[in-house]
Amino acid sequence: MNKFPFRMLSALAALTLATLSISHAQTPASPPPVSAAQPQKPLQSYPERAQLWEKAIAEIEARDQAGAAPTRGAVLFIGSSSIRAWKSLAADFPGLPVYNRGFGGSQIPDSTYYANRLLLPFQPRTVVFYAGDNDIAAGHTHEQVVGDFQTFAFKVRAALPDAKIIFLAIKPSIARWKSQPRIVAANRAIAGWMASQPNMTFVDVHTPMLGADGQPRKELYVGDGLHMTPAGYKLWTSLLAPHLKTEPKPAP
Repeated sequence: MNKFPFRMLSALAALTLATLSISHAQTPASPPPVSAAQPQKPLQSYPERAQLWEKAIAEIEARDQAGAAPTRGAVLFIGSSSIRAWKSLAADFPGLPVYNRGFGGSQIPDSTYYANRLLLPFQPRTVVFYAGDNDIAAGHTHEQVVGDFQTFAFKVRAALPDAKIIFLAIKPSIARWKSQPRIVAANRAIAGWMASQPNMTFVDVHTPMLGADGQPRKELYVGDGLHMTPAGYKLWTSLLAPHLKTEPKPAP
């Protein structure tokens, strides 16, 4: 009578182990983490998308030909409307050769596409970049935004290995508050990746634009809840200025 319970227990144990093995085999594996080191394929293609910006790019080039072209070794600001609308750049950074190459409504891949015309020929010592919120508003994932910025950075780095690249964090905004989780995720991933790269700096303008209640500070935005008031640019200037006073170090 003692052998039967033992055999029964052994059978039950074997059955339990088999069940656990089957269950484990049927459990789908966790997806691999998205790597912030791999550029993503842009969602929009060219030359179709280029038609949106050709007029704006031609206007910038016309200013260059009229004598306002950037000098070699300058600080070039490029990106979307938050850059284009920064009319006080020269006054905000006195003594620094700063030039505005922004074109409103653009997304990150647009600056990459036009870098050959707006940026690289002038051999800037520092590139200040802002874009990403238009991308997210258009439905891009935060992984897409990270990858598209990396593609931009790689293009600049290939042509200008000693240039410093500064990314201004994607700002929070009243009009696009529903996109806040993706904005935060993109900022976090970009900051982490840039920390591993030479001559790249992430400037957090996002956090200081939030009030004590965690919401965007209304005094920093114009009526559309998206673009900034002079107070917003004053804040950006105070956060960015310390990073423009030092020369970039040659890449190893």
